[in-house]
Amino acid sequence: MIESTPKLQKNDILSAFKLFKDQKYKDLFTKIDDNYLYWDKVKYLSPNDIKPKILWSAVKIKRSMNVINLEFDKYVFHFTITGRMQALLHEFDMNFGGNLGAESIIPDKDRKQYLVSSIMEEAIASSQMEGASTTRKIAKEILRQQKNPVNKSQQMIVNNYATIRYLLDHKTETMTLDYLKKIHQLISSKTLDNPENEGKFRNDNNIYVMDNITGEIAHTPPDASNLSELLKELCDFANDESDSPFIHPIVKGIIIHFMLAFFHPFVDGNGRTSRALVYWYLLKKGYWLTEYLSISRIICRSKSQYEKAFLYTENDDLDLSYFINYNLVVMKKAYEELKMYLQKKMREQKEFFTFRKITEINERQAQIIKILNERPTSIFTVKELTNRFGVTSKTARTDLQGLVTIGLMAKSPMNKRKVGYIRSEKFDEELQKLTNE
Repeated sequence: MIESTPKLQKNDILSAFKLFKDQKYKDLFTKIDDNYLYWDKVKYLSPNDIKPKILWSAVKIKRSMNVINLEFDKYVFHFTITGRMQALLHEFDMNFGGNLGAESIIPDKDRKQYLVSSIMEEAIASSQMEGASTTRKIAKEILRQQKNPVNKSQQMIVNNYATIRYLLDHKTETMTLDYLKKIHQLISSKTLDNPENEGKFRNDNNIYVMDNITGEIAHTPPDASNLSELLKELCDFANDESDSPFIHPIVKGIIIHFMLAFFHPFVDGNGRTSRALVYWYLLKKGYWLTEYLSISRIICRSKSQYEKAFLYTENDDLDLSYFINYNLVVMKKAYEELKMYLQKKMREQKEFFTFRKITEINERQAQIIKILNERPTSIFTVKELTNRFGVTSKTARTDLQGLVTIGLMAKSPMNKRKVGYIRSEKFDEELQKLTNE
């Protein structure tokens, strides 16, 4: 739980306004707004000759000057776009949307493979945030080989993956109450105590957002009787194409994320559903690179800040800027990690150039050889390669059989119906011959 903000006092307003106008403190205000700091941090930045509450009052006055208000039923939210936020939004506009530069960021021939990997990362991280306990290695194996989930954690990850694939195929949809229910049904399938709650709005108020350690109530969602109206207004907000007032699409997507979590319309799965909605909205608005970003993986690493961004908003007169700022920083980190990942993959491409010299194989087969060379106990299946490379079953089977033919792989029955492909006993010997040739 966090400390409440001090209320603005009338007799402090003049002192606060003078402080705000004093150029001597310009850098201080810039630092506070660039990081959109809450009272619990601002009070420690106050100069010795200034009372912390006066500084906070000056910060609030400054933030109120370019505010945009949003009303959802009785709730009045507001936000301010700072200079740093504008810089991040400009960077995202230049790199996340349109077609210019797309080929230079992700080579067209590699897109399917990178997309599958990114979707898996997003599905795993978003589920782990909600309590799914499994390793990334096991989770990826389940998704690649399309194994049946054996517990709730695995089911959550499989559901998230299926939901993201669904959103990719339905990114032009209009947000409606039925669409929200559909997303939740996909997200929550076979994971709720009562299956009847899948894709269904809650009808009571027996739900609280609590601190798991202290048991304190962090957020009390709106009354269930108001949910229908609130969600209709949220749908109208998402579907509104007018520019009055103009809200940047990325900011709007983040606000949709916050609102669904704030309204908490479902018994469980609200977090996963709200994060999926951001993914959907940004794709709908043409930010194609979002497909390749694992935003939830960054959020998962900074979960306490994520939760605080919600609390700061609720405790500071519903100021959404805390949540907007946090998510923009997360997107920046996700973008930087994507670039690092692509650079790593390019280095790996150079590393297995030796294997590509083998005239009998294609690039997918070269990657399989590289994996077998590094991890000799690997087992491949047709299903796994279909998911890994985004190819048909026939193509995957042809790739594997081709490697069997040249002596690098061997068939290994997994059960009466399923066949796996493993490294052959003479792998090193045959690989040496092929590379020398």
